[in-house]
Amino acid sequence: MDSEKILESFLNFFKKQGHVVVPSSSLIPDDPSVLLTTAGMQQFKEYFTGELDPVEEFGSKNVASLQKSFRTSDIDEVGDKTHLTFFEMLGNFSFGGYFKKEAITYAVEFLEKELGIKHERITATYFGGDKNLKIESDKESYQELKKYFQDSKISAHGRADNFWGPTGSEGPCGPTVEFYVDGVEIWNLVFNEYYCKTDKSLEPLKIKGVDTGMGLERLTAMMQSTENVFATDIFEPLLKKIKEIAPKLEEKTKRVLADHLRASIFLIADGVRPSNKEAGYILRRLLRRVLAYQVVQDIHTDLFEALFDVVKEKFSGSYPEIEDPIILEVIRGERDKFQKAIALGIKELKKYKNISAKDAFYIYETFGLPLELVRELAPQAAKGLNKEEFEKEFSKHQEVSRAGVEKKFGGHGLLLNTGELKAKDEEELKKVTRLHTATHLMQAALRKTLGPEVKQMGSDITAERTRFDFAFPRKLTSEEIKKVESLVQEVIDENLPMRFVELPKKEAEKTGALFFFKQKYPDRVRVYYAGHSLEDAFSKEFCGGPHVTNTLVIGKFKILKEEAVGAGVRRIRATVEP
Repeated sequence: MDSEKILESFLNFFKKQGHVVVPSSSLIPDDPSVLLTTAGMQQFKEYFTGELDPVEEFGSKNVASLQKSFRTSDIDEVGDKTHLTFFEMLGNFSFGGYFKKEAITYAVEFLEKELGIKHERITATYFGGDKNLKIESDKESYQELKKYFQDSKISAHGRADNFWGPTGSEGPCGPTVEFYVDGVEIWNLVFNEYYCKTDKSLEPLKIKGVDTGMGLERLTAMMQSTENVFATDIFEPLLKKIKEIAPKLEEKTKRVLADHLRASIFLIADGVRPSNKEAGYILRRLLRRVLAYQVVQDIHTDLFEALFDVVKEKFSGSYPEIEDPIILEVIRGERDKFQKAIALGIKELKKYKNISAKDAFYIYETFGLPLELVRELAPQAAKGLNKEEFEKEFSKHQEVSRAGVEKKFGGHGLLLNTGELKAKDEEELKKVTRLHTATHLMQAALRKTLGPEVKQMGSDITAERTRFDFAFPRKLTSEEIKKVESLVQEVIDENLPMRFVELPKKEAEKTGALFFFKQKYPDRVRVYYAGHSLEDAFSKEFCGGPHVTNTLVIGKFKILKEEAVGAGVRRIRATVEP
């Protein structure tokens, strides 16, 4: 069974069980405590907590999805038979629709009846309790498993193996049931019964939910009778093309290239751009590792150019956003920067007889040459170069950078710094979130007061204020400022819900939602709106969040200043109070 057939079987099976199939969310999560989307449940966090209504958004309490996911912890492990950076996660979810009994039944039926896996190959584990958590053994799951398996096929495990924590600093969590085929973990069923607070204490969730995850790559490998995810039809066309271009490459190198090429394309498609911080640093690291291999292995064909069409052909059916031609533009830009860096870096390397970790970091910071390339280009001088010491130097650099951000923004930027939004801790994040939503309302109020010629030119939000720049030819009168302020406050006091829908970009544009013309958007976007429906919303904009769940949370809105910042551009500074 090939990967596409497995995916089709999974989604069709859960459709028959009354689930709505939901598109994958972006690799850039709304949750600022998480760098990238690592699991299918991240887009559903607010449905598990009850902040959002799944019936209103999806028409059902039960959904299924194929979610793009990325785990940075596995970058250095890529090249073996199992580790990947980018991967796809199959999942079924319920927000108060069903719980352990049905979830376990669905899992057994899908594995045995839909995939045809023999019963004797399957084993299961469940949560055996934890004294520190003050949670007893998950007897309910055990009783359900006993209906399908003998005790010899069921085992209890502790918190480390069978209790799932939140994907950020806080969030839904609970005991798990895991299914194994021939001793390999295939499917993880999480039963969200608790909410983990920032102090790690647990409180019961009002709405009990189901969150399952099954890696498509691992499942495909099992179904195709291999332990090697790179030996599946998912990677076959990529590896075939790489082999055509560079037949003498080691197998491990081919796998690294296949993983990094695919992962980079998906990151760029979702709006990540190469940089020296956060997700941008991850992307730059992947791109430059591929470019470094091209230099070291003397590969004259541009791998990205050659592999882009292969990735599009294989994956665009599920993810049309990867067809965007801007992906290659971004890659070419990074390639050009890197080629200049290599030329300068090689000259620098010739100066060293022995390269220390400090030297290697200086070369990386100044010329952009990654550790691997330093070792390859200067093997004798880099003989004693220690990777752990290099990582320590990099950590020191990050600490200095963070201190600089604190100074620059008066302490803001540690927990969240997207460029537009800045907050140093949870308290500031709450304030910034209120101000962010207020900024949406203010832009809508400006357009209702002054007309559609008002267009966003930029914004900057800290815990103290929001700063919003917009196109408008003249100074606002005091009456106009007061009208905008009053209009925003009226909407706040109406206690309108703040919601979002995820749509193809062209469909989203047809809704009349505002978007920032300077920004490049993926093919699927989120439209956040204040109101009971998208059609009659007070404000609606393309946005990635974060936002309050209802406008009343914003508090008292106050415009502090209105001024000119350039020809035809005005600036408003505003704040919110409890």
